[in-house]
Amino acid sequence: MNLLNGPEFRRLQGAIGAAEMRQRVIADNIANVDVPYFKRSEVVFEDILERQLNAPGTNRLAGRRTDAKHIPIGGGSADLRPRIVTDQTSVMNNNVNNVDIDREMSLLAKNQLRYNAMIQQLNHEVRMVRTAIEGRA
Repeated sequence: MNLLNGPEFRRLQGAIGAAEMRQRVIADNIANVDVPYFKRSEVVFEDILERQLNAPGTNRLAGRRTDAKHIPIGGGSADLRPRIVTDQTSVMNNNVNNVDIDREMSLLAKNQLRYNAMIQQLNHEVRMVRTAIEGRA
């Protein structure tokens, strides 16, 4: 039995990994706020997920097949990994840098709140499994 290797844990693991990636990218943006010609980056995941969910002719994600005998589920292929995208077009300062420190700090706080919520959910799931194994409340 895979108590800690189910789809819920894999989803939480992926979401926590995306939040960690987002933290590194935002920290890099903040660290380079005064570097001339530096271009900010961001992690995109929610946009990719929304496009996949709202694609014409499909209203669900494609299932991943681990064996050729498995029945295909859903629409087209779904690449739902978070990606880092660099904004090359905008300019914020005279030194051609495009990092807005206020925006980056608010994104950092938002990401921290998301990360804390996911960690709390992961802790809750582990406590529930532990309670089920130990048989006490």
